[in-house]
Amino acid sequence: MSQPVAYTGWQSEKSGFMGRLSGPGFAMVAAATGMALLPINLHSWSAALFCLPVSAVLLLLAFGRVMGLSADEWITLAVRHQIAVARKTNVFLSGAFAPRSNDSGQQPMDLPGVLARLRILEAPDGLGGQLGISHDPVAGTYTAIARISHPGLALVDTDKQNGRVAAWAAFLRTFCTEDSPIIRLAVHQRCLPDDGAALHSWTARHISPDAPAAAVTALSELMESAGPAATTRETYLAVTLSSARARLAIKGAGGGQIGAAAVLVRELHALHGALSSASLQVVEWLSPRKVAQTVRTGYDPEAQLMLATRNAAAQAPTWQGTEAGVEPALAGPAAAEAGWGTYQHDGAWTVSYQVRTWPQSEVYATFLQPLMKPRQNARRSMSLVYEPLGPRRARQELAREKSKRQSARYLRTKTGRDESEDERREAQLARDQDAARAAGQGVVRMTAVIAVTVTDPAELETACAELQADAAASGLELRRMWGAQDVGFAASALPLGQGLPDRRMGF
Repeated sequence: MSQPVAYTGWQSEKSGFMGRLSGPGFAMVAAATGMALLPINLHSWSAALFCLPVSAVLLLLAFGRVMGLSADEWITLAVRHQIAVARKTNVFLSGAFAPRSNDSGQQPMDLPGVLARLRILEAPDGLGGQLGISHDPVAGTYTAIARISHPGLALVDTDKQNGRVAAWAAFLRTFCTEDSPIIRLAVHQRCLPDDGAALHSWTARHISPDAPAAAVTALSELMESAGPAATTRETYLAVTLSSARARLAIKGAGGGQIGAAAVLVRELHALHGALSSASLQVVEWLSPRKVAQTVRTGYDPEAQLMLATRNAAAQAPTWQGTEAGVEPALAGPAAAEAGWGTYQHDGAWTVSYQVRTWPQSEVYATFLQPLMKPRQNARRSMSLVYEPLGPRRARQELAREKSKRQSARYLRTKTGRDESEDERREAQLARDQDAARAAGQGVVRMTAVIAVTVTDPAELETACAELQADAAASGLELRRMWGAQDVGFAASALPLGQGLPDRRMGF
């Protein structure tokens, strides 16, 4: 039997204007240097009494850290948040409480914050059904969402485990081509208490009329006692197409949203073989009502029981009620408020985290398993977001990374400073990645965002502490998304494939 493969080599993205300094940070260092030299040029002690403290404050803002962020970034976030609070743009109201427009008399968009611009489109899936597509007209993207099932890695032998991970890597590598229309892949998983509605509905439909009463009673008692203790996991795969990348194909398919939907459906059909090779089974591509349901249950955990019961009943041939899912116009929350460190929405409270540091040591393929352990007091959601890079851009990015590290090494040598083991390791890692790229491997940008949601605010900090402890067991370093909890919720708690920013500070 082969040995289990260990994985390492995550390279943090660094996008500072100069070294690790951002643009404002570099400007503050330059200003601090000028202020420190000004008294020397003026030959004035009185000027020094004013300039030197100002220079020290500027340097503290440039190099200081607050809650894991540089001081200037933290101040920017704090000011932006306070402006939003003063203007009440951090509060969202919908439904009966939504303010009405004086011009049209219509209520505003159903989704808050960064999701307000999204539209849920409907397109034929090529198999006789309807496909729900999340369209972002600002970014020019179209996203389809699949509910998938997978056999997992924990209870299989080493050969199968290695094969499944290699197949997933091969699946990602197929998108690392020049001008691929698919610009983003996101895997989203939720771990939530199982309400037992589907089990009860299935049992009610399949119990034989002549079954012994004692057996029926025993079965009912067993479900009542074991059902609430169970948990369920939902896994989704979001595939995002860029209209800019696929403009020629879209034009050939008729242009506009219809052409973009046709091109996306064509790409989705091409994925099935690669997904099967990775032991991933597409249960269904979500319809517009199913897409809306995933959003609705993300904002309102209490709706999970009602929707699960109704969806299970809708499977009966004689069902005459509302069809499964949620009307897209009702997908969003009735009310939501973004705080500095929390996000409140429809009777629930969520805290979102971003993975800032991946394991530095070698880990096995199951290292993320502690993060999705069942919890009775909270539900957890995690999104892994991948953005494949084409060969040309990958070569440029890795060459730039090597040049930065070589320049830093040269400066350290000239100034007589010793090179730390961390810096030596990062330089070797950059060379290894470039060698792997040259050998035909793909390069992707990747991040992970995690959310923990509770319905009792008294349990929120306990749930957060448990999540951070499990992250530490996985070798991850999490950072609470201070001042951006609404954005973090959209990326971590909803399977809409919200992507990476163009540049990520501090990586």
